[in-house]
Amino acid sequence: MDIDRFKMLPPLQFITHKAAGISLSESAEKALKAGVRWIQFRCKEELPEAELWQMAQQVQQACKEYGALFVIDDRVELAAGLKADGVHLGKHDMPIEQARRRLGKGFLIGGTANTLQDMLHLARQGANYIGLGPFRFTSTKEKLSPLLGLEGYKRLMTQARQQGLGIPVYAIGGINSQDAADLQACGVDGIAVSSALLNAHEPQAEAAALAKPFTR
Repeated sequence: MDIDRFKMLPPLQFITHKAAGISLSESAEKALKAGVRWIQFRCKEELPEAELWQMAQQVQQACKEYGALFVIDDRVELAAGLKADGVHLGKHDMPIEQARRRLGKGFLIGGTANTLQDMLHLARQGANYIGLGPFRFTSTKEKLSPLLGLEGYKRLMTQARQQGLGIPVYAIGGINSQDAADLQACGVDGIAVSSALLNAHEPQAEAAALAKPFTR
């Protein structure tokens, strides 16, 4: 994909999620058809390596067909093996610096944050973007960090920019299109979603509404 991964990231990221009657790869396909151009392949199931590889390849191929970014959650070796566009690392996953040494400069690396200290630490380690949250309760993630809400985002984004944080920040956690404008006003650069699109009656309209406040 011909994109400056460090400066021109899409405003909306979809995180794959297995729902009733929908596989991880089907959830990605649904998001891509709705207009999303950045997919994070997230699989928390303990699957045989061959099955996980095949599933990730299916999502990667779909991303290529739609011209979308393809990043993998947590699994650095899988990202390296598939030559994915990047990897997203949680607070308890491989450190950013170690992942960068393994993957090289050409990979997009994101990290999860819940506090100002998290955000500044990720930036110092060389992350290209931050997933900041959770906004509100979400059933798609276990062991949630403290909820931030709008006031939390306002405070953290103001403090982070004052501290010179220059990388994009994406809000995450139970977000829907009705929250998008308020979150954009807090200073975040985009949104990461899962259930908002999977549960939408009109996924294309939901995706457009989520991205609209961030579209320049």
